[in-house]
Amino acid sequence: MSWLEQTIRRYEHMRWAQEPNRRTLPFAWGLEHIGGDAKETDPRGFLDRFVADTIPNSDAWYAATPANDYELHDNILTFTSALESPWPENNRVHGQFFPARHTGPAVVVLAQWNARWEEQTDVCRWLNRLGITALKMSLPYHDRRAIPGHPRGDHLVGPNIGLTMQANRQAVLDARRCLRWLEQRGYDHLGILGTSIGSSIAFITMCHEPALRAGAFLHVATYCGDVVANGLTTMNVWESLRTKVSPEELKRYWSPISPFPYLSKLHGTAKKILAITASYDPTFWPEFTNAFLDAAHADGMQFENLSLPCGHYSLGVAPFKWAAGYRFGTFFFESLA
Repeated sequence: MSWLEQTIRRYEHMRWAQEPNRRTLPFAWGLEHIGGDAKETDPRGFLDRFVADTIPNSDAWYAATPANDYELHDNILTFTSALESPWPENNRVHGQFFPARHTGPAVVVLAQWNARWEEQTDVCRWLNRLGITALKMSLPYHDRRAIPGHPRGDHLVGPNIGLTMQANRQAVLDARRCLRWLEQRGYDHLGILGTSIGSSIAFITMCHEPALRAGAFLHVATYCGDVVANGLTTMNVWESLRTKVSPEELKRYWSPISPFPYLSKLHGTAKKILAITASYDPTFWPEFTNAFLDAAHADGMQFENLSLPCGHYSLGVAPFKWAAGYRFGTFFFESLA
């Protein structure tokens, strides 16, 4: 292990240890959140059938109509989510709008798990400097969508299997409603940028959204279950899950909310793709990243990849954030021209 890798890994563990309010929530099948019965006697059988039906019919599962109540005040966009969760606070979507001087290209920005309201505003301002409008959407159960007693985004990625699936689906539907609003404002050269879980959601959105021309994905992996069962930042989630499901089961159950099953949807499209990955990532393991990139190559997808010698948290600090910002900035400037 090189000096740089040792330094990066120490930094990653330090950042992970400093995160506040981390809890280990109880396991739940949560089938009632995906059309099942909370008292289902065979939850594994239900989930196997659900996955087998949902992935081939994902266009319908991820379909979303425009909202009928968009409101913009002081560059804060709000509207009703396309999916109703059990908590009203989560069902009102909030987005921060960063308009460029002229109507032209626009990018929806999806931040990382547990991101605060003020995070990634520098990303949006950087895009503005390049003449690109940005709309940063709050993820379900985050910041202004947080629910009582849960300051973290516990329900977007948590040990409740069905609720996690519902929340990730909700995020995709909400992102598509953001795109419909941008179209209503006259933006027709549209892109999407996601980080960590935001990258997964952004990729699924791109696979199902014809209006998107380009996508930049900071951290990529095959399956959500792989990340949660092995990653540093999701150890508290896996602690509860591991008592009830195996890594292979979790990978299969959460495959409808994972990027890998939808790779073929981009085959033959003209969409531009940029993957920015981290060589020493203890959450999105390089094994999963490389498997994703290898499969994309094998499928004939045309994409660009920037690999940086950093980790998950450290991608967001200098000098790595400068390299990533320069690359995705020029990528969108060229792809959405």
